Amino acid sequence: MIWLFAALLVIWGNVVSSALGASARLPGGSWPFVVAGLILVGISLGIERVLAEMRFEPVERPIGIGAADERLRKAPNPFLATVGLRIEPAAAGSGVEFQLKVELGSMPLAFFRAVEDTVRETLRQGIYGWEVTDCTVTMTHSGFLARHSLGHARFTKSISSTGEDFRKLTPLVLMSALKQARTVVCEPIHRFRLDAPADTLSQLLSALTRLHAVTKTQVTQNASLTLTGDIPAARVHELRQRLPGLTRGEGVVECTFDRYEPVSGTIPTRPRSDNNPLNRDEYLLRLARPANYAANQRRETGD
Repeated sequence: MIWLFAALLVIWGNVVSSALGASARLPGGSWPFVVAGLILVGISLGIERVLAEMRFEPVERPIGIGAADERLRKAPNPFLATVGLRIEPAAAGSGVEFQLKVELGSMPLAFFRAVEDTVRETLRQGIYGWEVTDCTVTMTHSGFLARHSLGHARFTKSISSTGEDFRKLTPLVLMSALKQARTVVCEPIHRFRLDAPADTLSQLLSALTRLHAVTKTQVTQNASLTLTGDIPAARVHELRQRLPGLTRGEGVVECTFDRYEPVSGTIPTRPRSDNNPLNRDEYLLRLARPANYAANQRRETGD
């Protein structure tokens, strides 16, 4: 941590100064080390505060249970793989857990890894575009074609399953299950502590209400006021911007992430940056584009 490095730097400066002796010390003694250490401490505190407030993006959580599967050589599955998945809610803060309900030896371990890795990657963008969390994904069906060859070839991809088949099929199956389960978009909520002059209480409460904050405690001591409560993370920046004007520049607010809560009102969405497995036709078309491009390039170069 930066603050620990800064503290060691200050200590080292004092040690060096003592070892050099009075005649060999730098001008001003060890002050360059002390100043550098204090600067790093300040930077560290600032970084830690920023990191504590970085959780502004909503997340999605499954509401119910959803299941889907696509079987090898059964329409509309175009891939040489069988994948079945079930998704269900899990405890808040548990993240994503992947487990098997099929025999581990039913197919190569690399294919299981391909499915799990793709599940985690796909859940970075849920139905509304936000990361899906606090859920358990269970693999319920599996199947593959062993390595086959035509003629003298050692391996023919068109009649043998590969990890690519599982990586391409898994998003379609997972998003079908997720649509069945449905998700709720949850926004991050921060705890706040606000210190300000007591005579600014009225305007502060009005501003906090407009920012959808909930004040939980209110303590007045002499001319000082302390408020604590909850505020949507997306509103923290606006509160910081407005605070000087509300408190004559004397207000101080500290915010830390506390929890996620379902969004009330309009559900926020985020544009997708993947191949959109929510839309089967679009997804398969996007997967086909690199192959078509490579084929066109080979035709143009005569390879």
